[in-house]
Amino acid sequence: MEIKNRKANYLYYILETFECGIELKGTEIKSIRKGSCDIRDSFAIIKNNEVFVLNMYIAKYKEGNLFNHDERRTRKLLLHKNEIKKLREKKEREGITLVPLEIYFKGSHAKLKLGVCKGKKLYDKRETIKKRDLEREGRNL
Repeated sequence: MEIKNRKANYLYYILETFECGIELKGTEIKSIRKGSCDIRDSFAIIKNNEVFVLNMYIAKYKEGNLFNHDERRTRKLLLHKNEIKKLREKKEREGITLVPLEIYFKGSHAKLKLGVCKGKKLYDKRETIKKRDLEREGRNL
């Protein structure tokens, strides 16, 4: 089961990606396995040498009753110290955004692909649409 942020390729130039773990609580892993997760409007921040993902939606697990979680809570991302340092330097120097691109499973662990992204201007988005349409027409011929 993979959950992808398909909007990210349209809105951002993806400069680099990092694979990181997610600190989950209780029934969140069961909801992710079921596919009840959304990362479309989420983003990551660096705070006190730690990386957190905000606004990531993980639906409540139906059978979870008392031990259910808050759906949009802030979750910690698990990265090495040198990776966090590299992200902080890029963010300060280039003015980039950290965007979750994909959630997938590696063995029994949930992983998040974090993209180092730079926003596209309106004319860049139009160009992306034009390329996509030309590619689609080429496939139909």
